[in-house]
Amino acid sequence: MSKLRVKDYMTRSVVTLSPENTVEDAINLIEKTGHDGFPVVDSEKKVIGYISSIDLLKKDPSSKIKDIMARQLYVAREFMDLRDAARVMFRTGHSKLPVVDEDGKLVGIISNSDVIRSQIERVDPSKVEKFKKTIEKVHNVEVELKRGNVEVDRLIPTQTKVFADELKGRVYEIRRGLAEPILVVKKGKRYYLIDGHHRAVAAKRMGLKHLEAYILEVPDTVELGVEKLIRKRGVKSLADVEVIENTHHPLVEITFKNTD
Repeated sequence: MSKLRVKDYMTRSVVTLSPENTVEDAINLIEKTGHDGFPVVDSEKKVIGYISSIDLLKKDPSSKIKDIMARQLYVAREFMDLRDAARVMFRTGHSKLPVVDEDGKLVGIISNSDVIRSQIERVDPSKVEKFKKTIEKVHNVEVELKRGNVEVDRLIPTQTKVFADELKGRVYEIRRGLAEPILVVKKGKRYYLIDGHHRAVAAKRMGLKHLEAYILEVPDTVELGVEKLIRKRGVKSLADVEVIENTHHPLVEITFKNTD
């Protein structure tokens, strides 16, 4: 199994501040996003500092960020082993590390939440690669793997039920930018959702148009087992997925029973 890298779990869309912003700007941004700190970048997107909520305490609202930001900071690189980034955060007490390229330009941010997510999420790069190789071996075809956005309304689910309590957690993750990519198989113009049904249904309920996904492009001549299954069940879109309201997700139920 390949090692988990920072690039596989970092958030690429990063909220930043400029050195000319004020303390008041930063406070407003915290209230708007819920984040507790932001990288500070110059006009060329180079990281020149970091500002945390603690840095803002008892500061004049009109003070410039450049006058109070931390200038010596830890950063990560995309190719770093995720465990190494986790060690840095743990040993230095930082909850986030800006991710920079060879020129010091910001390309993302990795947080302790991302590290936790890497240990509990269902769709990680190694699992995707294993699924890809299985299709290639069983059907004797070449499968192309891409990563990009897919339209939520075009997803054809391959399971018929999701749990309402799990949906709440997925909504929280999506709003915080913590949701991992879904896994889909693309055949012609059809997109079969293989993994990530709770995320997809949550996105649908939130009115989102796209989700990030691992996309496996399979030749249209290949018929997968899941296609036969969903035809039998009459599943055509996310609207056909039943949301179970009165039953806990199995993991929640087990946890509840074990702590009762």
